[in-house]
Amino acid sequence: MTDTTFHSFTEDLRQRLRQPLPGEAAHARMASEARYRLGIKPNGRTRRSAVLICFYPSKNSIYLPLILRPQYDGVHAGQMAFPGGRAEQFDENLTRTALREAQEEVGIRVSDVKVLGLLTELFIPPSNFYVQPVVGVLPYRPDFYPDPREVEAVVEVELDRLLDETIVGDSKIEVRGITVDAPFYQIEGYRVWGATAMMISELLMVLDG
Repeated sequence: MTDTTFHSFTEDLRQRLRQPLPGEAAHARMASEARYRLGIKPNGRTRRSAVLICFYPSKNSIYLPLILRPQYDGVHAGQMAFPGGRAEQFDENLTRTALREAQEEVGIRVSDVKVLGLLTELFIPPSNFYVQPVVGVLPYRPDFYPDPREVEAVVEVELDRLLDETIVGDSKIEVRGITVDAPFYQIEGYRVWGATAMMISELLMVLDG
């Protein structure tokens, strides 16, 4: 991939992110049935968080990283996600939260990240968080240094793989003893579902125009 091709992708995505976002329509495509059946709403204890969706050129293509959360006593244990986490009081804004968390979790040099825009903020009922997806690009493939407390593995995903409609499936998934019907993306041997899949759905709709 040439620098010109990646630059063209970057500028096109920046412009698309400035247009009205598909939001709920995109989220609904990959939402579990439990999300609507349970009807859990934000409340006074709902917290804010942010994740970084970061594209970079590699091996003559465009990639972005996902992370596998380690097994722990929490609602998102063992799940695939974008690097990110909760907002802290010292963060200037949620964009800064996403960049800081990505640096802490996988070692991305955030001073090199060019932020292109935001996707639609998404409520995550199990953890009672609002999460803000931040979209950015790096001009090179980063060296990843995952924090073992937060990240079991970094999974580099080729954009063309995300665009392949055959990776979409639907299955019953067990979460902390509860079985839910949930659509998912089958990516590099992992099932990506829940909030991360909903964010990917909106990202793909934005890329599709």
